[in-house]
Amino acid sequence: MPTYDRYAMDPGDSLWQVPAAGAARFTWEYDDGRDRLLALYQKGKDKQWDGGRRIDWEREVDPYDPLGTPDEAMALYGTPYWDRLTDQDKGELRRHFASWQFSQFLHGEQGAMICAARIVESVPDLDAKFYSATQTMDEARHAEIYGRFLHEKIGLVYPVNDNLRSLLGDTLRDSRWDMPYLGMQVLIEGLALAAFGLIRDTTDKPLPRQILTYVMQDEARHVAFGRMALRDYYRQLTDAERREREEFVIEGCHLMRDRLRGVEVLENFGIPKAEAEALSERSEFLQLFRKLLFSRIVPCVKDIGLWGERLQRAYVDMGVLELGDSSLDLLMAQDEELAERLDAERFAAEERDRVAEVEAAIEAGAPES
Repeated sequence: MPTYDRYAMDPGDSLWQVPAAGAARFTWEYDDGRDRLLALYQKGKDKQWDGGRRIDWEREVDPYDPLGTPDEAMALYGTPYWDRLTDQDKGELRRHFASWQFSQFLHGEQGAMICAARIVESVPDLDAKFYSATQTMDEARHAEIYGRFLHEKIGLVYPVNDNLRSLLGDTLRDSRWDMPYLGMQVLIEGLALAAFGLIRDTTDKPLPRQILTYVMQDEARHVAFGRMALRDYYRQLTDAERREREEFVIEGCHLMRDRLRGVEVLENFGIPKAEAEALSERSEFLQLFRKLLFSRIVPCVKDIGLWGERLQRAYVDMGVLELGDSSLDLLMAQDEELAERLDAERFAAEERDRVAEVEAAIEAGAPES
């Protein structure tokens, strides 16, 4: 069934065209590069994987509880709307919320793929072009995986959220070569990583946990790439140029915070938009969720040297300033470790199954005494 037949609401035209700006940059220096970035490029090549093979797609998923979401995490919980829902309605609500979340992951990954390709085109340094080429492949794999999960396991897709679309458009329309890094590698990828991690660490469902764990292993490299490239470049900027980037970050963070309400889902269940927004804002779970989602962005912004007074005030207003002291390196190392541990557990289980099959075959073929 085509994706268009699975959308929960009309997504509009099938093609979204964003006018491109800026130069495509070639370099004729092929033997000069930063050791850290070339090492990351080598790691990017070594860590390529096939989403059709590494992920166990045979695992069953209940589309009406795909993530094992507790009642308390639903925006309607504790309201008269929730009390009027039947068990079937609650299952449908869980299905829609999971679809909405993974649909935004899917659209974001397509945006990341396009931004990574834009970086290959526009960044002046060959070492960055090399790495970003591997990231383009990573993002294509992620979009493939999220699309497959939505089509085969949930059977429902949501259009791209307006705020995500706005940030993607702003990122791609800007002619400065560093803006796809800042908009995608720092803001969109940073937010996505935190969202992936929250679901990965709370779901008891094997398939989505597997998908998120393996995707996060790739994303840890992508954020490291953005930090390396932008930290070096932003040291050279004037105060005025740095303030322009900080303004972009502030606006982008507000868009990302407002993206996370899932208001479209509530509207689909007959709740007027203004009331749906108010319910989402009052949800204690969603308030905590939104705050934790900045756990990857704030320390990264600070690390690359965008930490002016106005930006810090904006983070105080959002209640996330203290996240600037978090250790990104520790978080990324944990993402890598969890993926490797999951692989080890799966391979050990497969080996046990093979040994059991061989022993059973030997026993079945042994002569009777």
